[in-house]
Amino acid sequence: MQTRIKIAGMSCEHCVRRVTRALEGVKGVKAVRVNLKSGEAVFERPEAVSMEEIRKAIEDAGYQVTV
Repeated sequence: MQTRIKIAGMSCEHCVRRVTRALEGVKGVKAVRVNLKSGEAVFERPEAVSMEEIRKAIEDAGYQVTV
């Protein structure tokens, strides 16, 4: 399923790469696109991957999921 989330705390392309790697590190997540300007990430995830897993991966990378 395609998922779109808002992420707070990104300020540069390095942040985009960190968030991208964090999301790609969650098993089953693919087609990750992170946009610095909009502060959003869009990705495909299987239903077996919970939003709590996604939130934890992003928070462990140093950012916050806002929606």
